[in-house]
Amino acid sequence: MNISQANLDSIDSKASPLIVTKVQQLSASEAKSIYLPNTNCVIKSQIPLATLTSFRVGGPAQWYVAPRNLEELQASFAWANAEGLAVTLLGAGSNLLVSDRGIPGLVIGTRHLRHTEFNFMTGQVTVAAGEPLPRLAWQAAERGWQGLEWAVGIPGSVGGAVVMNAGAHKSCIADILVSAQVLSPNGEVETLAPEQLEYRYRTSVLQANIAAGLGKPLRLVTQATFQLQPGADPEQVLATTSQHLEQRRTSQPYHLPSCGSVFRNPLPYTAGWLIEQTGLKGYKIGGAQIAERHANFILNCGGAKASDILQLINYVQDQVQQHWSILLEPEVKILGELD
Repeated sequence: MNISQANLDSIDSKASPLIVTKVQQLSASEAKSIYLPNTNCVIKSQIPLATLTSFRVGGPAQWYVAPRNLEELQASFAWANAEGLAVTLLGAGSNLLVSDRGIPGLVIGTRHLRHTEFNFMTGQVTVAAGEPLPRLAWQAAERGWQGLEWAVGIPGSVGGAVVMNAGAHKSCIADILVSAQVLSPNGEVETLAPEQLEYRYRTSVLQANIAAGLGKPLRLVTQATFQLQPGADPEQVLATTSQHLEQRRTSQPYHLPSCGSVFRNPLPYTAGWLIEQTGLKGYKIGGAQIAERHANFILNCGGAKASDILQLINYVQDQVQQHWSILLEPEVKILGELD
């Protein structure tokens, strides 16, 4: 850390920069919480991430903050830049595998960034990054807006969906995205068109977020605007949405913690079919097991470590490549330094 931190638990959130500068002369090891001046934003140290991810594994964040608006997000980002810290965004916590050692730098949780605005004149909906994607799908369906029925079973946030080009039922975010609002590396707000995101199957240039800016300038998604089709019968849209959800529930395991699909589908095959045909359903390492219901899911059966899951991922890759000469590419994003 470039600048030493202080324990600011007793300092009011409106503390002047002079006071903050003075108490920051304490050593970093003494720091437990940082109150950002002129905000209600609190940056905390050593926050466990296992409870914030769908896999329920992983060590702590070196620093963690959950801003509630754009201003607090910008302030948190500026603080990390001033400290020379890497930044990692954490949305709903799905599609992630966090190291047992945790994540260095600042982890920004977007779960409090919630706002949804339906524009009935344009048929567009603008949504904050922290809004759960299934919730947005239901909100659209209740209004008779078509275009998001497929998203109801995807356990992630809007921000994460934009970054990874989430999709299901032959539809994806790239099909409906009008624009994405992001924070640039210097903390300024930018609006990007879909073509600037270079969307491909389950990926975009924003995937560089996961690598804390390596290879591409770090951009943090703050909100997105989607083009939908209003005017349909809400009951019909709700029925279609319910059908999609029921299909996912019957074909995928939801009874134990998982990250969702582990591998991308190597078209024209599906990863689940290749894993099943290789005879790996039910295979287990430590507390991690390949699901019996859907082979492209790895379950935390209790007490799993991130290292167990990573070993199982590597084993599946090796076995499938030996049998089919196909190297499965992980869809799950690995964060932090794994053993």
